[in-house]
Amino acid sequence: MTCGLNFDSQLALGSNPTPIDDEREHMPRATTSSSFASSAPTKTRASVLVLAAADGSALGLDSVRSARTAVEDIMRAIGFTGKAGATARIPAPKGFSADSILLVGLGSESTGSDPGPAGLEALRRAAGTALRALDGADAIALALPASTPAAVEAVTVGAELGAYRFLAYVTEDEDKAPGTITVLGPKGRAFTAAHESGAIVAAATNRARDLVNTPPLDLHPASFARIVEEQSGSRKVTVTVLGEKELEAGGYGGILGVGQGSTRGPRLVKVEYSPRGAKRHLSFVGKGITFDSGGLSLKPAASMEDMKSDMSGAAAVVQAVFAIADLRLPVRATAWLPLAENMPGSSAIRPSDVLRMRSGKTVEVTNTDAEGRLVLADALADAGAENPDLLVDVATLTGAQIVALGKRTSGVMGTESARTQVTEAAEAVGEQMWAMPIPEEMLAGFDSNAADLKNSGPREGGMLAAAAFLREFVDEDRDWAHIDIAGPSFNTGSAFGYTPVAGTGAAVRTLVELAKRSD
Repeated sequence: MTCGLNFDSQLALGSNPTPIDDEREHMPRATTSSSFASSAPTKTRASVLVLAAADGSALGLDSVRSARTAVEDIMRAIGFTGKAGATARIPAPKGFSADSILLVGLGSESTGSDPGPAGLEALRRAAGTALRALDGADAIALALPASTPAAVEAVTVGAELGAYRFLAYVTEDEDKAPGTITVLGPKGRAFTAAHESGAIVAAATNRARDLVNTPPLDLHPASFARIVEEQSGSRKVTVTVLGEKELEAGGYGGILGVGQGSTRGPRLVKVEYSPRGAKRHLSFVGKGITFDSGGLSLKPAASMEDMKSDMSGAAAVVQAVFAIADLRLPVRATAWLPLAENMPGSSAIRPSDVLRMRSGKTVEVTNTDAEGRLVLADALADAGAENPDLLVDVATLTGAQIVALGKRTSGVMGTESARTQVTEAAEAVGEQMWAMPIPEEMLAGFDSNAADLKNSGPREGGMLAAAAFLREFVDEDRDWAHIDIAGPSFNTGSAFGYTPVAGTGAAVRTLVELAKRSD
C-alpha cells in the first residue's frame, strides 16, 4: 500500500484539545533512580546492604572470608537457603559498615562469571524483589554478583523496576518509596556505561507504567498527546499530533470511528528519532485506547475495571523510542500512537456500520468491542508507507492471548524473520514472549457481505485471528511482527520479582533491545 501524509505540515496539536487540570497533568512520580559505585560491600555505608544467596551460600563476599562466614552462620541459624524470591533482613555482622543486610535468594540458577539470559533474569528478579521489600529504607546498596557489564545492567534494571511505586493519588503514607539506591560493581567505563544504560531502560519502563496507571479521567487522547510532547523535552525527537480535523481530512476511518462515541476526541501521535547516519529504521505502532467500555457492544461491569490499561501498547512504543533517543542509538525509530476513547455515546459507531480505513479498505463493524484492530489498522498503513526495515505493533488486543498463553507470556505473530527478532530480543532482556502462527484459514472468518472485511472474526484462535486481520493492512513484503500483551501488560495478581501490581511496562525493554541489535 502506498498511503501517506506529510506530517511535517500538520499542526503541533490537534483540533480543540480538551483542557485538563494543570496540577494533575504535572503529577509527581514516586520512582527512585540509582547511582553506581565500586566500593567493597563490607565498606559501603547504607541503611540496608542487599546480598544474594543461593544453595546455602552468601554470594559476592569471596574477598572477605570472615564476613562471608559471619553471614552464612546467620543464614544457617534462621534456615535461609537462598530460594528464589525469598528474603530475610538481618543485623549487619561485625566488619560491615551497613546498618543491616537484606538477603535475597537467587535460587539454583547460578549467575557464574558470565551469566546467560537465565542468570541475568535471576539477577533482575532478585534486585526487584529486594527493592519491593524495602519500603521507606533511607539508603540501599546492592552487592549482587555483577562481574560483567551485562550483569550490572541487569541489577540496575531490576532494582529500579522493583523500586517503582505509583503514589500520585495517595494522600497518606507517601514515604512508601525506597530512598537512595546504589548499585555496586567493578571499576571501569564499561560498567559505568552499563549502569547508565540500565537506568535509562528502567526509567522508560516506569514512565510507561505511570501512563498505564493514570486514571482515564486524567488520561485521554488529548492529555496523552500533551504528556508525550512534554516528555519529549530536550530529547532529539520530533512529535506531531493530528486532531480530529486532520484525521478526517486524511481518511482515518478506524481511529475516528472508534473515538466518535466519546466527547474527548481521538488523536494520532507520531514520535520520531532520526539520528544522522542511521542506516536502519524501526517503526513501532502501539494501541492507545485510553478507556475501553466496549462501545455499544458494552462490556460487563467487571470486565471494565482494568480497561484504563488498554493503551499499554501506546505507552510502550513511545517510551521505547524515548529510551532509544536517550541511549543515542544509531538507528531511526518511530512510534505511532493511535489514541481513542471507546465509549457508548449517542454518536458511537453501531454494529453494521461500515468504516473506510486509511488504507482505502472498508470494514464492517460487527462488534464495537473489537476496536483496537481498527485504530491499529490506520496507524499501520501510515507506518508501512515509510518503508521501515522492521514494523512492530504492540497491543492489548485479545482476551484469547490470556487463554492461550496465560497472564505473563505475550504472543508474537507475523513474518518469520520479525517473530525471531522479537522473541530473541525478549529472551535477552527477560520478557516472556512466544512465537505463534497466523493460520491461513483465519482470514476467512472476517468475510463480510457489506465490506472488504468485518472487524470481528472467529472465537477459536482469537489471538491468531486478530493478527490475520491486522496483516491485511501490512504490505506483503514488509518484515512485521504483532505482539499481543493483553495479559502481561497489567498485573491483576500479586507483585513478583520486579513486577508490581497494575501497569508493568510490558514490551518496552524488548523494543529497546531490538534497537540495540540494529546498531
